[in-house]
Amino acid sequence: MAEFVGLEVEDGIGTIRLDRPPMNALNRQVQEEIRAAAQEAAQRDDVRAVIVYGGPKVFAAGADIKEMAELSYAEMAARAGAFSSALRAVEEIPKPTVAAITGYALGGGFELALCADRRIAGDNAKVGQPEVLLGVIPGMGGTQRLPRLIGPSRAKDLIYTGRFVGAEEALRIGMVDEVVAPDDVYAAAKRWAGQFVNGPARAYAAAKAAIDGGLDTDLGSGLKLESHLFAAMFATEDQKAGMKSFIENGPGKAQFSGK
Repeated sequence: MAEFVGLEVEDGIGTIRLDRPPMNALNRQVQEEIRAAAQEAAQRDDVRAVIVYGGPKVFAAGADIKEMAELSYAEMAARAGAFSSALRAVEEIPKPTVAAITGYALGGGFELALCADRRIAGDNAKVGQPEVLLGVIPGMGGTQRLPRLIGPSRAKDLIYTGRFVGAEEALRIGMVDEVVAPDDVYAAAKRWAGQFVNGPARAYAAAKAAIDGGLDTDLGSGLKLESHLFAAMFATEDQKAGMKSFIENGPGKAQFSGK
């Protein structure tokens, strides 16, 4: 049984819930429990969409600095890859994912949020990559995912200064996608995730693979990837059901099995 991170499933939505008070600091154990929860969510057929949530007070304030402060270069060099890959397991969930951000999402906490497809924040949230204030740089994907999300110039400003970004600015520059009242964050994330519970699961997975894979390559290679994944949809039950329903009943009325 995991101590700090669990996967709760209800009505087709899986919630990866961090619970390491007071700030959900991402020590090695939490990172590995995130990896395990993400892999379970990816594999379970009863999970059709995923919320990453730190609870009503804080998402995650970052890595556990006390755990890292005295490490040598050799020790960190041996661990750094695992830090990054633990969070990447969230990114690789082949289902729609959303980070529900309350309070602080800083450093490794925001890097975790960056691994989701969408980010919904409370209007009191503070997000950012303040690692430079510790004399280091983001090490769990922040230097790679943040520039892809908001552009290199803005990402460099945030990473160089390490400043905390309020919810409204974060929304304006694209760090988060929606801002709601703090008490409504999880409900808003659940509404977004709920759209996909009865949808064509394999099409969602293919769309995610095409978008994410295309961002990592040139346009020509991305188009080839899209064509391959598009053709693969014709091996699914949902493609047959969706097109049959369109012909007989018009758009938006298909009943999908997720197969």
